[in-house]
Amino acid sequence: MAATLLLIDDEVRLRQLLARILQLEGYMVLEADTARAGLKTLERDQVHVIICDVKLPDGNGVELTARFKQLYPATEVIVLTAYGTIADGVSAIKNGAFDYITKGDDNDKIIPLVSRAVDKANLQFRIRQLEEQVSKRHGFDSIIGRSGPIQQAVALARRVAVTDTTVLLTGETGTGKEVFAQAIHSASLRRTGPFVAINCGALGKDILESELFGHRAGAFTGASRDQKGLFAEADKGTIFLDEIGEMPLDLQAKLLRVLETHEFLRVGDTKPTKTDVRVVAATNRSLEQEANAGQFRLDLYYRLSVFSIELPPLRNRRDDIPELANLFARQDAVKVGRRAVHLSPAFVQKLQQHGWKGNIRELKNVIERAVILADTQADGTTELTSDLLPYEIQNGGTAPDSNAIVDLATIEQQHIRRVLRHTNGNKTESARILGIGLTTLYRKLSEYGLD
Repeated sequence: MAATLLLIDDEVRLRQLLARILQLEGYMVLEADTARAGLKTLERDQVHVIICDVKLPDGNGVELTARFKQLYPATEVIVLTAYGTIADGVSAIKNGAFDYITKGDDNDKIIPLVSRAVDKANLQFRIRQLEEQVSKRHGFDSIIGRSGPIQQAVALARRVAVTDTTVLLTGETGTGKEVFAQAIHSASLRRTGPFVAINCGALGKDILESELFGHRAGAFTGASRDQKGLFAEADKGTIFLDEIGEMPLDLQAKLLRVLETHEFLRVGDTKPTKTDVRVVAATNRSLEQEANAGQFRLDLYYRLSVFSIELPPLRNRRDDIPELANLFARQDAVKVGRRAVHLSPAFVQKLQQHGWKGNIRELKNVIERAVILADTQADGTTELTSDLLPYEIQNGGTAPDSNAIVDLATIEQQHIRRVLRHTNGNKTESARILGIGLTTLYRKLSEYGLD
């Protein structure tokens, strides 16, 4: 698709001549004779490059450049003048112009200039498109749920996202704290910077300190070279500290220093390193109770909890379960090569009745398991039925009782049927997969009426 140019000049003959030259180069050229007309055109059409005269009936091209770049930062501006001055040229470049040229120059000069400006604009449009895709994938629109509790949490997160305030996300394991952290980053002024995440409970003290703050060569055995820490990697961006309640007390003191002074010491270093990073932390514990028990620094708790958001457990947002389950089923269907997956009403009902101690993470795992176990119908579709759910979900979370032997027999029968279908009825291969003798398989086929 040809790039679109906008010529803004009140000299009709010169504008039309330049438009014709550029059209012959394959560009789509729009024209305007005033600043107001040019701005209206920009509202209507996506323009790659603006070529604007300095002297217009209702404005000055040098001053307009700043406005163009503010409204349309990906669009490049070339300023055109009949009487070029060094002062105007410097001002135009400072205001964001791609270049500043004098009318009457050989038209061959403007063609490569426009070409370079179009290349830069195309790159910037592509970057913006990628940023929008990332924002859609990791932004607040990616958070599924219309229930009151989740919408309240999203509303709070949207409010704080545009600030640089430290955020503490609380809630049970599996409620989506990292998803919220990414959404806050994507909606912040730091969205073009890095998003770095670390689980503070997954590493030992020494490794965690080195991962967070980095180290100098020779700081400890095995440190053969300098290493940047995650606080340095996240400069100009956001660092997400998951399970912050698991962080050792002495590292908590170093974290408090970063929050208060925006600097830290690498392991083995004596000179502090500056960092410009936003901290989003998360925990499934009550940090206030941990602080009162001496397991967490009270001053750090107050510093982290400037803006706290509690994420609701899945059992408090049951109306969102069908939408979440359908999303996970579609994703899993793609992974296992299924064309279409449908959730039966009974399947959804069982999901909504379950307690979900593992929250969204548990739901995701249950759906993935069901998609793998489900059979594809003759029409190519797959239906998830309640018998594909784990025993405790099928039976309302109750433990197996004396009737469990019947339920196990049913499960065994279903499993044998699936294996036979998988082997196209080959009983020898089915017996091998099931791990039983061929005679045993024939006995079970007769017992279950499958022969």
